[in-house]
Amino acid sequence: MTLTPAPFHADVANGPEGGCAYWLTTSDDVQIRIGVWNGGDKGTVLLFPGRTEFIEKYGAAAKAFQDRGFSTVAVDWRGQGLAARALDNRLIGHVDKFNEYQADVAAVIAALPELNLPKPLGLFAHSMGGCIGLRALMEGLPVVGAVFTGPMWDIALDPVRRSAGWVLSSLTRNTRFERLIAPGTSETSYVLAHPFEDNLLTRDTGMFENMRQQLIAHSDLALGGPSFAWFNEALKECRALALNPSPDVPTITFLGTNERIVDMDAIRDRMARWHNGDLRIIEGGEHEVAMDLPDVQAEVFDGAVELYLKAAADA
Repeated sequence: MTLTPAPFHADVANGPEGGCAYWLTTSDDVQIRIGVWNGGDKGTVLLFPGRTEFIEKYGAAAKAFQDRGFSTVAVDWRGQGLAARALDNRLIGHVDKFNEYQADVAAVIAALPELNLPKPLGLFAHSMGGCIGLRALMEGLPVVGAVFTGPMWDIALDPVRRSAGWVLSSLTRNTRFERLIAPGTSETSYVLAHPFEDNLLTRDTGMFENMRQQLIAHSDLALGGPSFAWFNEALKECRALALNPSPDVPTITFLGTNERIVDMDAIRDRMARWHNGDLRIIEGGEHEVAMDLPDVQAEVFDGAVELYLKAAADA
């Protein structure tokens, strides 16, 4: 594989020096983008972002990992960041099938030898990336350990909204309506549509403002709500994953007590049956605990690196 350089918005990434990006082409001929920060020699973090996110958003995380001796590779999933988007309206997040994301994972893994990054390889997965990452672990993702933050192992919905969501999203499948934006969502990115006060993401004003400024400076990174098809596929994938046993991979999951985006019960259930898994509760934390208050960020990144190094030593 020959890596082709891709655009990288270093001006807003807030990452370590030397960050760069490359285009990858998946087995189903979709162009995705990876970001690489190669500066640590203790190992490499494979970073799976959440829905709507992009590699530049994780520059600060890459800096935190580099400070602890780890390099980082992050991915723009299909349909977000600068990766190819399936719809003419690029502000609607869409996939036809959720397993398309596994083709993105496979392309990233195939590119790693050419990047010549240090081992061991550890997974760090947030929100939707946690859903994709759990499936990848179940299918043999070659990592020594995994860390999840607010993983989307189900979506936070009250019973009425859940029932309506299943019905409406199922009825739209294989019709022209499946590519329309799901009700209750907006084409405007969350951080541009909502104030910091009582936001669902972080308690840190600086991190929230940074998220806003990234999109103001580079609107091509923006993404709004999901399509009916994405929503239906996400519900089905979460249900399917819940039926499978936990993979035999050392794991830490960080969960904020004020989580309001993903389903907390699904996370507790999964971690209760993960024999080498550890659920760590962040008191008062919101969805993005890796972008929370500085002491929480330190707890998350310290815990991740400790897990990877211990898992590699025990392997």
